[in-house]
Amino acid sequence: MSQPLIEPQTEPLLDVQEMQFWLGKVVAWGQADSPETQKDTCLHLSRLRDFLQLLLTHISNMGSTTEAMTRLPFLGQFLGRLCWNPYVTADAVSRRLLFQSLWGLFSEHPNNAVERKANHWIRRVLCQLATEEDDAVTEALVKHMGVPTKEYHLQVLRKMVAVLSEKVGKGCSSLGNPSQRCSCESLLAASEACVPLVTYSEAAPLIGTLLQRLMTCAKAALSKDFLDAVSSAYSSQLLFLEEQAVISLWCHSLPSLERAVLSLLESALTKTGMTLHSMEQQLTQSVLPKACAQHCSLFLIVNDIFRSILKQAEGNESVLSLIQTFTSSFLRELALLQPQKCVSLKAFFPNTHHDLLVPLLTQPSEMPVEAWKDHLNWLSSSLQRLTEEEEERETRGQCVVFEAWFLLVQCAHWVQAAVQLLVTAGPDDCGPLLWLLTFYHHPTNRGHHRTLQLVKAREAWDHLRTLFLVVAPPLPVTHLQSLVELVTPSQQQPSLAPLLVLRLLVNFTVFCQNSQSCPTEILKTVVERSGLVGEAACVLSSVELRLNGGSCSSSDANRVQLRIQALQNMLSDMHMEPC
Repeated sequence: MSQPLIEPQTEPLLDVQEMQFWLGKVVAWGQADSPETQKDTCLHLSRLRDFLQLLLTHISNMGSTTEAMTRLPFLGQFLGRLCWNPYVTADAVSRRLLFQSLWGLFSEHPNNAVERKANHWIRRVLCQLATEEDDAVTEALVKHMGVPTKEYHLQVLRKMVAVLSEKVGKGCSSLGNPSQRCSCESLLAASEACVPLVTYSEAAPLIGTLLQRLMTCAKAALSKDFLDAVSSAYSSQLLFLEEQAVISLWCHSLPSLERAVLSLLESALTKTGMTLHSMEQQLTQSVLPKACAQHCSLFLIVNDIFRSILKQAEGNESVLSLIQTFTSSFLRELALLQPQKCVSLKAFFPNTHHDLLVPLLTQPSEMPVEAWKDHLNWLSSSLQRLTEEEEERETRGQCVVFEAWFLLVQCAHWVQAAVQLLVTAGPDDCGPLLWLLTFYHHPTNRGHHRTLQLVKAREAWDHLRTLFLVVAPPLPVTHLQSLVELVTPSQQQPSLAPLLVLRLLVNFTVFCQNSQSCPTEILKTVVERSGLVGEAACVLSSVELRLNGGSCSSSDANRVQLRIQALQNMLSDMHMEPC
């Protein structure tokens, strides 16, 4: 016999009743063709491993294969039946123990016909059990048995997947004849059998079929262990699934959906150098916007997660950017759906005041630029009325205002449009636009000082109008320094939002009609002195993304794009880190 693959141990006794139990089991299981035997095999795998480990100890302590076969006459039949049971061999631990037992029975120098016949059989079975991923097995077989590497395959696994796929693919058989046994009962057993297979690429189509199988009756259920294993393997990038299979996984498993959303939030909060373009690409690759467009229930869950995060970090620009980018991608996916597959917008946004829903979800590119002013004035007055009504009724907990603000955050394209109009607005026109911008940054007066913010925003707007009326140097030093102080974060007034002023500054620089040199110099001076170079690049990037969606008149588009490119180059030369 070959040298044992484990260290010799004190030989424990093999219980006769235990031996008879397992012999009866392997005979009853056969190749696990029925749902009952599939489920029973999976349920007994843990105990079977323990028995195989005990059996391996006995084999290792035998003097020869002949002795082992004499003392344990059931051994060949027992191991052989297990080797042809795909539910046993698909389990990595059981397969390893079977391999070690067979290798322990292989005779390097066979002394008789029994051992030669055993060697021939063992060679064939070991080729079956070997996998491309098991380097130790491959090396042993190539070195000691002369089996070419190309003969190693995954036939057992593929056979098991083929059998299960055939069963899973059948429809609900109880619909035509209620007295007939429903084929959906095999789904639970099939999903349980797939738990040890989730990291095998060969099993991915079967897993996708299980996830997408229509749940036509109460018996069509998937194992929780299966869903947890698939979710873990997919999130760890150990399993590749098609788009619709991923969406089906989220429909079946709430923890899996939550994990996907939190992963995106973690990327937005921790990854340095993530641009808005890369965030949009990551969202598209995640399939999350498409899943939410197809399934309203998924969107509501994702929205609840964003709502909860926003309450904890309402001033975090990375979180705001992720929510806005997600909503924009979601609305695009929703527009691509066929009308018969769509549900009402109210179903997606049940908590939002109905008068605000369509006006906010409408894109600026969907109406003429000339209509923006009236649209924004109406939005501003409607939101202002809501806040005044709710602040008078403190017992309501400000739910209506929060939901209105949350939708404004999701549809920040109108805030960006308001800031663009402020570049050319006059003193009589700026009030509603400035209020909307201030509300976006500070939705309540409680702890936010929105009234003070409105005064500061008006002051910043006045300074910017004065500065950008200058057509040639020198720049007004007093106004420039006041602007730097407004945009610089203040420890004395921590509630103030420098990004409010910075958003105004960037839009003035992009959309003013002056020649490029003076606006560029203003932006460079302010962001350099305030240390907000990276933040300015983020705001500039969001302006560019919105304009790419068509929110600019054709006559100005070329001039604006050239100016944005020049400003991006300038900020890049200042060694900024992109948002």
